[in-house]
Amino acid sequence: MAVPKSKQSKSRTNKRFANYKATAAILVECPHCHELKVAHQVCKNCGYYDGKEVVAQKEEKK
Repeated sequence: MAVPKSKQSKSRTNKRFANYKATAAILVECPHCHELKVAHQVCKNCGYYDGKEVVAQKEEKK
């Protein structure tokens, strides 16, 4: 069975993942309130997802 001759350093191990580049979240318009929201997630403004209210919004007191 193959066994490494010596331990691989953390920096050498981490070099495998160094070429990953994060991308910005894709924003789409909410069909209910027309605000920008992250795709495939509940709208933070109105609480709707896929045409249904998922999160009840608190009413503001004046």
